[in-house]
Amino acid sequence: MAIEIKDVRIESQMIKEEKEDIMKGVMQKVQRFGGAMFTPVLLFSFAGIMVGLSTLFLNASIFGTMATEGHFWYQIWFMVQEGAWMVFRQMPLLFVIGLPIGLAKKQNARCVMEAFVIYVTFNYFLAAILQFWGTSFGIDYTAETGGTSGLAMICGIKSLDTGMLGALIISGIVVWIHNRYFDYELPDWLGIFAGSSFVVMIGFFVMIPMAFIFAGVWPKVQAAIYLLQNFFKASGTIGVGLYAFCEKILLPTGLHHFIYAPFTLDSAVVPGGIEAYWALHLSDFANSTKPLKELFPAGGFELFGNAKVFAPIGITLAFYTTAKKEKRKQVLTLMIPAALTAMLTGITEPIEFTFLFIAPVLFVVHALLCACINAVMYMVGVSGAFGNGLIAWLSLDWIPCGKNHWQTYVIQVIVGLIFSFIWFVVFRFLILKFNFLTPGREEDGEDAKLYTKKDYREKQAAGAGNSYAAQILELLGGKQNIIDVTNCATRLRVNVKDESLVRPEIEFKKIGAHGLSKNGTAIQVIVGLKVPKVREEFEECLAKQDAPEKAEIPWKTIYAPQDGTVIPLEEVPDDVFAKKTLGDGVAIIPDKNVIASPVSGKIAVVADTNHAYAIETDDGAEILIHIGLETVQYEGKGFETFVKIGDRVEEGTPLCKVDDWLLNGKEPLYTPVLLTNADEMSEVKFHTGKVKSGKDWIITYRK
Repeated sequence: MAIEIKDVRIESQMIKEEKEDIMKGVMQKVQRFGGAMFTPVLLFSFAGIMVGLSTLFLNASIFGTMATEGHFWYQIWFMVQEGAWMVFRQMPLLFVIGLPIGLAKKQNARCVMEAFVIYVTFNYFLAAILQFWGTSFGIDYTAETGGTSGLAMICGIKSLDTGMLGALIISGIVVWIHNRYFDYELPDWLGIFAGSSFVVMIGFFVMIPMAFIFAGVWPKVQAAIYLLQNFFKASGTIGVGLYAFCEKILLPTGLHHFIYAPFTLDSAVVPGGIEAYWALHLSDFANSTKPLKELFPAGGFELFGNAKVFAPIGITLAFYTTAKKEKRKQVLTLMIPAALTAMLTGITEPIEFTFLFIAPVLFVVHALLCACINAVMYMVGVSGAFGNGLIAWLSLDWIPCGKNHWQTYVIQVIVGLIFSFIWFVVFRFLILKFNFLTPGREEDGEDAKLYTKKDYREKQAAGAGNSYAAQILELLGGKQNIIDVTNCATRLRVNVKDESLVRPEIEFKKIGAHGLSKNGTAIQVIVGLKVPKVREEFEECLAKQDAPEKAEIPWKTIYAPQDGTVIPLEEVPDDVFAKKTLGDGVAIIPDKNVIASPVSGKIAVVADTNHAYAIETDDGAEILIHIGLETVQYEGKGFETFVKIGDRVEEGTPLCKVDDWLLNGKEPLYTPVLLTNADEMSEVKFHTGKVKSGKDWIITYRK
């Protein structure tokens, strides 16, 4: 019986672990999907700014007759506005071609083409179905597009208005087909149909039943959306606050995309989405004297940008005032760029992820405060396109609508600053009460994402021969440990095979990352706004053939032994050095008297005249420092040596001191620094220009 009980328990545990693995896998896919959705979203800010500016310049109440139809001023800015509208008018198509960029595991560009072709094909199928059998599905295909007809023009095709959701479904299917069948090997006689052609062929036949399914299902989805729209319109302040809380609290999971996207980018509240609807009717809102809340009640669901602008002020002050005094400068260095990024662009992840994984309680409180500020803003009459940062606010709200609605915006700023103070007080209290190790409060030996001198040197040396993305890849366990990679606005999202191979967060911070989030095998490396470039380089590293073992060999660094100017060895006015007879390297023209060791190792040679020193490193590199070109003639005069043969020296240890008459003579005191066994190394790189002793590298190599 005991054995049976034990077996049941084991089986139960196995079932539990299996369920956890399934859920983990689902979450990973959801996160990848959410991150991929962000690719086209990044285009909205610029488009919104241009729409806002052109709307401003077309406002006749500000620019008079210049902004009337027929005037050259009007024509120019109307042209600009029409171009800016493209992003908002073609959002479904943007998501169709944007999703493969983030989700295709190979040949992303080809997948983009496949998605476009199959999406257009799908709409042609759907149009034909509605033309012949539309009434059977409750659709009047003869009706005009727009409004409540449920129809829209898509790529010149009169079809069902499936919006962003339909575009994502079709594009998602294409990505799945692409990932599975792009590399499928066909018989030689069918080879012409391999690759993209094969994907499109499969997609062609898959879209026929999909078109029938959409014809039957989508009208009911549209009816449900209309009901949802009415519900949220009637939900008032509570609904606005609840919406803001859900959007924020789901940020770490990537699921927040599914909260805001139907409202902001699709027709859950208003046709075409809040951002597009506001932009399309901006002129009407700007010229009306009615309260903004009355003009555009749906704008309550686009107020979450208020937290992006006002929260960073309070959070930064809370972190600064609770930090250790000796680390407050570091905290400002860390937080001010992140806060400005959030306030100006609306991208809050750099600042929110600063404390999310250190003190999750703070993030929950942060989400509650986000809900409160949105609800209060809506209560005092604020409405509009406030989903992003100050740049978007100025172009889409404050400037075009300021003439008739400036009182509302003054109230908005006052309420926002009050909440900044609330954020400061609440965060400061919680940090001190529960001793959260927020930036500047780390244990001794750790810093607020700034580097010690040693950390800086290690980072610089590594960066000399290894890209940032390559370093991240190494810390993630190497490319053999990577399943796939995508990104959102600030995070590199990677699924790994073995989470135990991922290095600790502190090592990621040492190379310049802002932090690390681990959820099982789902890893998020927080790298900031440069994440698109980092991901591109990361994928290039993954695509490289397993080559050379030397690619895994770390670079070693030889630092400047003196402050001064480093020149190529070929420019030294001495044939012995210029022709590299003694070895390859560089020469430094020193600015100070003391010459320090550029490496750690053992003193192998000290010239009798004290003008030359040879050092052998632990890895077998042989470095020669020759102070001056013809200084042997002085027979040791002008040199004071501090070491002898056999001494152990560290990088920065003083080797000798030269007199001022040598340093400041008529001729520069050329000091060659040579790697005498450079021919034994697989790669050697040199750095020239102004350098600081012990800080800047002059030679880097690997065997």
